[in-house]
Amino acid sequence: MKIDELRKLNDSELSEELENSIKEHMDLRFKSATMQLADFSQLGKVKKRIARIKTIMTERELVRLIQ
Repeated sequence: MKIDELRKLNDSELSEELENSIKEHMDLRFKSATMQLADFSQLGKVKKRIARIKTIMTERELVRLIQ
């Protein structure tokens, strides 16, 4: 998902997406450790998605604090 698509999600959808991404990252790490992962670039993509989601959540929290 691109950052614009993530920003359109509400808070509950965003936290659900974060949870799913963390699970996917863990699965990819296990596949990597057992030499079953064919495309190692997936790990980086999922890590970036997790970072984007956390950034958006932090931005929203800061906006709430300011108001």
